[in-house]
Amino acid sequence: MKHLIVVLCTTLLSSICLALTPEQRGLEIAIEVDRQDIGFGDSQSNIVMILKDKYGNERTRQMRNRTLEQSDDGDKSMIIFDSPGDVKGTAFLSFTHRAADDDQWLFLPALKRVKKISSSNKAGAFMSSEFAFEDIASQEVDKYSYTFLRDDKYQNTPVLINQLQPKDPASGYSKLEVWVDAKRYIPLKIDFYNRGGKLKKTLELSDYSQYLNKFWRAGNWTMVNHITGKSTVLKMQDWQFRNGFDDQDFNKNSLSRAK
Repeated sequence: MKHLIVVLCTTLLSSICLALTPEQRGLEIAIEVDRQDIGFGDSQSNIVMILKDKYGNERTRQMRNRTLEQSDDGDKSMIIFDSPGDVKGTAFLSFTHRAADDDQWLFLPALKRVKKISSSNKAGAFMSSEFAFEDIASQEVDKYSYTFLRDDKYQNTPVLINQLQPKDPASGYSKLEVWVDAKRYIPLKIDFYNRGGKLKKTLELSDYSQYLNKFWRAGNWTMVNHITGKSTVLKMQDWQFRNGFDDQDFNKNSLSRAK
């Protein structure tokens, strides 16, 4: 009897999923991906950024990242550059909002001033990398419309391919296709299409580890620009959670003193 009930419940859930429109299913997937990462509080990590040109030449940068979760809005985050010398002391602060334009600031030590990143420049390159300013901010559900495309496999892992269309006309993308692990609901690959609809970049996320028995973090982020042949690798290391950060640790007035 118990086995029969399980079969019936599974069949019912499958029927409900099949009854959803692609748009409804896409939104459902996005909400579940977001839900999986709620409740971490705050985090920090060390980052090695490797910039590669189309000839394979590399430059390396050392950075630190801090993030503070907000209960009623998007996350606050800060990235601090430690090396090499030409970028040491540079600090980036982002206040992500659920629906409104994000607030972002960049402290440039050579100029000794804090520069606000306008929403019209969100598609610009972040510190000469293949990541745009809009890629660095947390991705809020309300800022996209969704269409579920299909079930598939990625590196032998069952995935759900979800299409995201940015609602912001200032976005540098016409759409994103996100390959979501069907079991863990974490992104494994993202294809970014430019405003003309051409595939521009691909981000692959790998070497995931789980923290606090819930939260998954990718150890390697590899962004490849298909148009220029350049790439950027982020190696995320030394994750720590529940550090006791508060809003005072994410203050634009203290960007120049970030340590």
